[in-house]
Amino acid sequence: MVFLDGMILVIVESPTKAKTLETILGKGFTVKASMGHIRDLPKSGLGVDVEHNFEPQYVVPEKGEKVLRDLKKVAKDADFVVLATDPDREGEAIAWHLKELLKPKNYGRAVFHEITKEAVKEAFDHKGTIDVKLVDAQQARRVLDRLVGYKLSPLLWKKVRYGLSAGRVQSVAVRLVVDRERERDAFTPVEYWSIGALFSSKEGKFSAQLVDYIAAASTPKTKKIEIANKDQADKILQELKADTYTISKVARSQKQKRAYPPFKTSTLQQSSSNVFGFPA
Repeated sequence: MVFLDGMILVIVESPTKAKTLETILGKGFTVKASMGHIRDLPKSGLGVDVEHNFEPQYVVPEKGEKVLRDLKKVAKDADFVVLATDPDREGEAIAWHLKELLKPKNYGRAVFHEITKEAVKEAFDHKGTIDVKLVDAQQARRVLDRLVGYKLSPLLWKKVRYGLSAGRVQSVAVRLVVDRERERDAFTPVEYWSIGALFSSKEGKFSAQLVDYIAAASTPKTKKIEIANKDQADKILQELKADTYTISKVARSQKQKRAYPPFKTSTLQQSSSNVFGFPA
């Protein structure tokens, strides 16, 4: 791992990971934990400036103040700061907040997916910068969560039960379910019948479905089948039984059927439920 001479501060999210990493890195490295998010939207108030491009108004929570003071103290004397928070959207945002608050002289972003000597060395040898697009994605999600949840949750407390929460995903899903249920309630069932037949020929047996027919009683026009009840079905059936039939056209086509894709967790659970009755 190539660094300039001097003290190197490494920041991760959890103290457990910090201890393990300190053992791997050895002398010359000081490893500290941010204890998760170092700042966030305030618990009281919306925390989003809707009049100015939905700018989030971050605050350092009370539990994070001491952590931040300690990190600032160490970062002030550090010659290089490595932001080694988790390799995901939240971890990238935490790294960005740390950089904004600590204002290090020099910094690098190290990403690793396992805490082994090889993985850590690879990450520290190929340090990068903060992925701003990933940070923007996290901020957008956080702001949306706040805009939806902060407005809807109190309504749920009044109308349903105190303590319920409404999120940006589940609220929309509930709306889709409600709309579908209203469609079901408004639907008026209509009775309809269909007629099928099993034919025999020299080449074997085949089945067919009645699509249209020429009514025997009146005009020779083809009549589209709309069978509304059993009496109508029986009447048409009696007319059809008296006739003989000729195959007027044979159309052949090739069809390809793709194999089902490999199971993932959700499809495995669905199939297990459908076939074996396993609970989801």
